[in-house]
Amino acid sequence: MKAIQHTAYEEISKSITFSEIERPTITKDQVLVEAYASSINPLDIKVLQGKLKMVPNYILPATMGYDVSGKIVAVGENVTDLKVGDEVYTYDYLQGAFAEFVAISQNNISLKPNNLNFEEAASLPLVSLTAYQALKRGELKPGDKVLIHAGSGGVGSIAIQLAKAKGAYVYTTTSTKNVAWVKALGADCVIDYKTEDYKTIVKDADMVLDPLGAPYTEDAFKVIKKGGKVITLVGLPDKETAKQMNADLDALSHKRRKITAQIELKAAFYSLVLLKQNAKQLDEITQLVEVGKICTVIDKIIPLEETMEALEYVSKGHTKGKVVIKIK
Repeated sequence: MKAIQHTAYEEISKSITFSEIERPTITKDQVLVEAYASSINPLDIKVLQGKLKMVPNYILPATMGYDVSGKIVAVGENVTDLKVGDEVYTYDYLQGAFAEFVAISQNNISLKPNNLNFEEAASLPLVSLTAYQALKRGELKPGDKVLIHAGSGGVGSIAIQLAKAKGAYVYTTTSTKNVAWVKALGADCVIDYKTEDYKTIVKDADMVLDPLGAPYTEDAFKVIKKGGKVITLVGLPDKETAKQMNADLDALSHKRRKITAQIELKAAFYSLVLLKQNAKQLDEITQLVEVGKICTVIDKIIPLEETMEALEYVSKGHTKGKVVIKIK
């Protein structure tokens, strides 16, 4: 089968190959999915940059990709709730989605929304689960005020919709060219970061969702209320997350001294969210999609053989929603 494989830690054009590899075999608890579409995430760029080298059992060459949608073509003998022909989608933390066939545990896969095609469905799993888990970690409630940075990005565009579905008041930041369509996603206050300073507009927010990192992580404490929450996707880990990562707590304490001071000053809650595979949460997202609470945001759709060019495009950080790979 055809697949996009990571073969070296160099610039993107020298890091991946369009390969012919063996179709995966499934265990008793897995299903084999014929992939119709996948999508590119910033996490794929981090993989190529070597930022996930410490992940156990990640050995080159490795088939890339985390998001997949397609049809089940075979099921293991222990699989009970899924059958051949089911249209499914998932985020697969083991990677392997940039290929014609993917083997996935029955516990980690969901039926795709019935109102989406395969390309639309493939754009959702990683970003929607990330946004869902971040807002859940911050215990977002109806009436809360939340600032979501990078509203035109994959996570931001979904987080806006999830927050509005929760009944929150949403501030977001984006560039001039994207203001109108980010507003159309439901954001109450869209801040053009090219012409406006969000720190002078957002006051006493209950929560900030930070997908950007420094300096936005530290500046988040300037706009939250006393006892507010800062949820980051890329900042320094909190103590609980650091333990999950087996990080050096003493070294972390030194690096985090500025953030720790801000946490104490604002009596704030701070957390780095590590994405987890969760089929139950993806089922909840499916329900929101099917009732029209969440719509997909796709920048462009490209064929599998043009994945290298698409990765280079995503690496520049200016996508409007997701870049989707059409496999079948």
